[in-house]
Amino acid sequence: MTPLEYDQNFIWHPYASLKNPPPVRLAKSASGAEIELSDGRRLIDAVSSWWCAAHGHNHPAIVEAIRRQSEKMCHVMFGGFTHDPAITLAERLAAFAPPGLDRVFFADSGSISVEVAAKMAIQYHSALGHPERNKLLALKGGYHGDTSLCMALSDPDGMHTLFKGLMTRHFFAEKPSCPFGAEWRPADKSSLENILDAHGDEIAAVICEPVFQAANAMNFYHPAYLREMRRLADAAGALVIFDEIAAGLHRTGPRWAQQHAGVIPDIMTVGKALTGGHLTLAAALASAKVAETISNGHPSAFMHGPTFMANPLACAAACASLDLFAATDYSAHAARIEKTFASRLSRLKVLPNVLDVRILGAVAVVETRGLPSQADISRVIDEHGVWLRPFCNFIYSMPPFISNNATLGRIADAMADLASCPPGAAPIDPDFHE
Repeated sequence: MTPLEYDQNFIWHPYASLKNPPPVRLAKSASGAEIELSDGRRLIDAVSSWWCAAHGHNHPAIVEAIRRQSEKMCHVMFGGFTHDPAITLAERLAAFAPPGLDRVFFADSGSISVEVAAKMAIQYHSALGHPERNKLLALKGGYHGDTSLCMALSDPDGMHTLFKGLMTRHFFAEKPSCPFGAEWRPADKSSLENILDAHGDEIAAVICEPVFQAANAMNFYHPAYLREMRRLADAAGALVIFDEIAAGLHRTGPRWAQQHAGVIPDIMTVGKALTGGHLTLAAALASAKVAETISNGHPSAFMHGPTFMANPLACAAACASLDLFAATDYSAHAARIEKTFASRLSRLKVLPNVLDVRILGAVAVVETRGLPSQADISRVIDEHGVWLRPFCNFIYSMPPFISNNATLGRIADAMADLASCPPGAAPIDPDFHE
């Protein structure tokens, strides 16, 4: 049995079947914006390996930071110990974050950081003597991860419907419908406002992906919505949580997506590009108000502690990644990527299978009536040498920021080729997402 045959028979891949597994390619190495396959072919990574390889693969500065740290200490429990990489990273994250978010809780994945943020909000209100405020208000169309609480906060009609019996029920406002760049429509906040009016005394926090709803909707919405969210949450006594895991670190242009609105949350999650995609690490950043209220309540300890919390190798990688973000004008790179994609992809709106084309910063989305067949997707990937992973009815790219214009042009050509294909013969399941 070849390695690929073993893989196809015994190893589950994300959102895949073992009975009819989708095709996989055997990666042997990766560098810059490319992944090298076992047969020597190279594919441009147009989705930054699920949006995390911001600086490109195997960046020498990050690899060297990991190597140096590995010679000292690969891991030590964070309960009862601390270490220089964690301290340095916390200081740099606080300096990078919106003002006031300087209390740092390290997590081992983006999903866990969202779980941590939600637990912080609930423990905050419990410390204030309001244990009944144990629900969150999220947005339809949102996505916050695959762990149980994250599923419960993601779109209730989205990819996790199979597990509704497992999930705690929370409140959901209608998906923001006023597009980014359009004239603000105040009525867009009505659902959010009505739920807070009716259930504010049960709600610990409002959570959203600021400006960019990623894996469930690929939706760019008006920044004024965030300003209204902040105002309404404050009036109801609820905290505000921004999930910047996908949108943060320049993916929508500025360092943080919340900068489009000038709104600062009480808690913010960050992950994915934090280590430049080299190791898994995330964090929940909280305000002094949140941290001090929890610490002054009962129990004074915040009740969470992952085994690999603040892993030294991951912290070293993240420090090197933040150094790169600090030394490079990634806002300019995002603007360049946006301009290139806009010039190459906007014309696709006239194609029969295209419903919309949306571009913001270093994100390009082609919404289709139905994805092409798997055969067409594989053909486009092989012919153009571009790795795309369409999902639901979206063809999208979130390339590494280092991608040059020639690389972006090849990505755009591949997306255009795929968008020109008819929908596949099998109907697209609207509840299936990446």
